[in-house]
Formats: sequence, structure tokens, C-alpha cells
Amino acid sequence: MAHFDLDQLEQQVDTLIRLNQRLRDENRSLRARQETLVAERGELIEKTEQARSRVEAMLSRLRAMEESL
Repeated sequence: MAHFDLDQLEQQVDTLIRLNQRLRDENRSLRARQETLVAERGELIEKTEQARSRVEAMLSRLRAMEESL
């Protein structure tokens, strides 16, 4: 009977070890994806700011042209 309990316990430990490894791999993958997304977000924010600056400059030029008419 005790041998059966040890076999069952060993199977449960093996299952937990496999689950732990799978979760570690998934966590590593998610962290890498998060880093990529954070970098992409930074680039998009920078591009948005550049576009906003250009649009504001164009509006200023248009207003200046309108005033000179």
C-alpha cells in the first residue's frame, strides 16, 4: 500500500514539475512580448508627437498666410 502511495506521489510531483516548467516558459515568452510591446508603444508615441508637431506647424503657417491676405 505504501509503495502505491509513493508511486502516486511521484507522479504528482512529476506533473507539478512539468507544469512549473511550462509556466516558466510561458512567463518568459510573455515577458519578451511585453518588452516588445512597450518598445513599440514608445515608438508610436514618438511618431504621434512628431505628427502633432508637424500638423501644428502647418496650421501656424496656414494662419499666417490667411492673416497676410
